[in-house]
Amino acid sequence: MKILFCGDVVGRSGRSVVEKNIPVLRQSLSLDFVIVNAENAAHGFGLTPKMFEAFKRAGVDAMTMGNHTFDKKDIFDTLADDEKLIRPLNYPEGTVGHGMSVFCLPDGRKVVVVQVLGRLFMRPSESPFVALENFFKTHILGQNIQALIVDVHAEATSEKMALGFFCDGKASLVAGTHTHIPTADAMILPNGTGFISDLGMCGDYYSIIGMTKETALPRFLNRDTVQETGEKSERLEPAEKEGTLCGVFIETDDKTGKCLTIRPVRLGAHLINT
Repeated sequence: MKILFCGDVVGRSGRSVVEKNIPVLRQSLSLDFVIVNAENAAHGFGLTPKMFEAFKRAGVDAMTMGNHTFDKKDIFDTLADDEKLIRPLNYPEGTVGHGMSVFCLPDGRKVVVVQVLGRLFMRPSESPFVALENFFKTHILGQNIQALIVDVHAEATSEKMALGFFCDGKASLVAGTHTHIPTADAMILPNGTGFISDLGMCGDYYSIIGMTKETALPRFLNRDTVQETGEKSERLEPAEKEGTLCGVFIETDDKTGKCLTIRPVRLGAHLINT
């Protein structure tokens, strides 16, 4: 199976580069399944139903979220009703939405997408390790699942790598999201799971992780003053010039679900294209 997973879509620039390139990539790479992380699509914070539908029309099969899942209140009904939209599995029981979804392709093959939220340098959440351990008891790769993708939405590369090895042999791909910078460690782990610490973002890279230098840089320069006086920092604004699409392409074995090939995908304005 051939799968493309694109990193955090940030603002208008990210939406444009995804909507422009996904139809082309579906054809050129003969893709069976496409995933994007969409939690920053709406001006950098959250996702709207209109954007969700636009991504589907562009050829995106599944969208993962993260710590900005609930930033747009009008997305609640979509979270509750549409299994193409996936929020972290390790949110408290009873949280609206789906922490995982099973997708059946036209030829009968099944793809499972699950997301967990990290805990290092993040707001408190339940253990992603416990959530995945319980999840893997009923979702076994190579039995009735042809591919299983885990989105680890986390800050620390150490935690992402720990989760990668924790899932090795149980998932086709463990891909990190959230930090918006593509890492150079795409590899296949010893037991056949593809791994990358961070997919990078889909957005304008002449920015500070997707936000304009004008609104993000003062937060570093004025940090001490803000802490001492209690002043509020200027609201972050997404950079909206030409964007770059970042992610990974994998090919899996339909019998075992293991990863056979993994390679980064970078397509756009500022980074060296692959």
